[in-house]
Parts: sequence; C-alpha cells; structure tokens
Amino acid sequence: MDERRAIYPGTFDPITNGHLSIVRRGLKIFDKIIIAILNNPNKVPLFTIEERTEMIQEALKGAPNIEIDTYDGLLVDYAVEKGACVILRGLRAMSDFEYEFQMALMNRKLNRDIQSVFLMTDYKWFYTSSTIIKEAASFGGDVSGLVPPIVDKKLKEKYKRLKNT
Repeated sequence: MDERRAIYPGTFDPITNGHLSIVRRGLKIFDKIIIAILNNPNKVPLFTIEERTEMIQEALKGAPNIEIDTYDGLLVDYAVEKGACVILRGLRAMSDFEYEFQMALMNRKLNRDIQSVFLMTDYKWFYTSSTIIKEAASFGGDVSGLVPPIVDKKLKEKYKRLKNT
C-alpha cells in the first residue's frame, strides 16, 4: 500500500496549540504529514522561516512521520512535487470555511488529483489564531497554554527585543 501523505500548509507565524492538534489528529489518518511553511512575499511575518521551522521542530519533537519544509508558488504543484495527494486544513469558524472552500475549489480546478481534507479544530482552540496570539503577546499578555512552551518563550524574547529598539 502506498504511503498516505498530506501537506499541512500555512504561515505558522507562530505555530499554535490549535495547529498542533490538527497535526496530531491528522497523523491518525495519514502516514506522513508535511508541514509546509508558506514563504509569502505579501506578508511581513514576525518570525523568520528559520525561527518558525525551529519552533515547529521543538514543538513536535518526538512526533513520528513529520516533515517540515518551506514552499512558494502554487500549493498543488508543491503537493505533486512532494508526492502528496491531500491538502490538510483546519477549520475554526464560518469565516474559515468560506475562505477554505474557495481555496479548495481553486486547488481542485488547478489539479483534480489533489484532495482537500478539513478537520474541525478542538473546541478549546476555536477562538485562537496566530494573529490574536501575537497581538496579546505584544502587549505582555499571557499566551501560555495557547502555544507550545518554545513559542511562548520566543514571543516574549521577540517583543522584548522589539521594544528595546
């Protein structure tokens, strides 16, 4: 039987416990998950790709069948390049669904062999996002419990450094 590979794409700026929940649950369905960090020139991330990769590696240390990679360009082309036929996405609210539905339809038009699979977030992560977490952390808010310990540490270091410049 062929290995069932899924691409889990995102900016992961930073990775949250909600993201990790999707990865862990996805591993119960797929043999391998490739966490694909989007190198998006239209976004200005807080963390570099290297920093995001390091945090993801630390947060998933010991997790089997995980690969962390970066990509730019069309996601369906990247999926083909990596030998994956599934794009794994997490859904929180209806606004996520509308956006993800549009993206899935476009990806389906671009390559009918690549399927989109959606996992609903766990209820405790329903209202969390990387953007909200960064905003709270930037004002000194306690985001522990919403992000892995390495991310909590790096957020504190990053915002302390930014305030001192």
